[in-house]
Amino acid sequence: MATEPGTLRLLRSPSRPTPGARQKVVPSEVLAVVIFILSEMMFFAGLMSAFTIARAAQPVWPPPGQPRLPLEETAINTVALLISAGLAWWSGQRFRTAGPGSARAPLGAAIALGAFFVLFQGMEWMAMLREGLTLTSSTAGSFFYLIVGVHGIHVILGFSVLAWMFRRLMREQADAQSLDDQFWAARVFWYFVVLLWPFLYWRVYA
Repeated sequence: MATEPGTLRLLRSPSRPTPGARQKVVPSEVLAVVIFILSEMMFFAGLMSAFTIARAAQPVWPPPGQPRLPLEETAINTVALLISAGLAWWSGQRFRTAGPGSARAPLGAAIALGAFFVLFQGMEWMAMLREGLTLTSSTAGSFFYLIVGVHGIHVILGFSVLAWMFRRLMREQADAQSLDDQFWAARVFWYFVVLLWPFLYWRVYA
């Protein structure tokens, strides 16, 4: 039986729909930061588990003879850090709606509050050392400097990345999409650093 040429071509080469371009849901920079944050969460969970076990083993906490941690003063630092996260979020919103120029002011304020937190935490450490709380004075001192110190390193890293982003925002010739992805990743890490602190503050200082 004869087959029409058009029918033969249809049988041999069935038409296939052309797949559309894939849209990037999460930038690679943000995904990398999220994976890093998950590993850091496990690290801090291990620290806090060890701290909880050591604290439960003591009849009185903090051990007798140890200075009282500055609960009220550190509360001010905590508020400053939380405001910093809010300013970083606002900076991101300004970047997307009005461009890099309008994002610099809130981002600069966020960086300044991060530096304020580190500075006054350092002053707190000096006061505690003068009062006799050291790494070797007690289990409380060891965990205090370990947990707060490791978080402090993360804060320094976080606002250093924000400072680098601030410098990038000063360059008008930067690629907008690349800058947006990197800025998003930097803010995600800063949110993690900030939101982790109230939990550490509640557990260590209370």
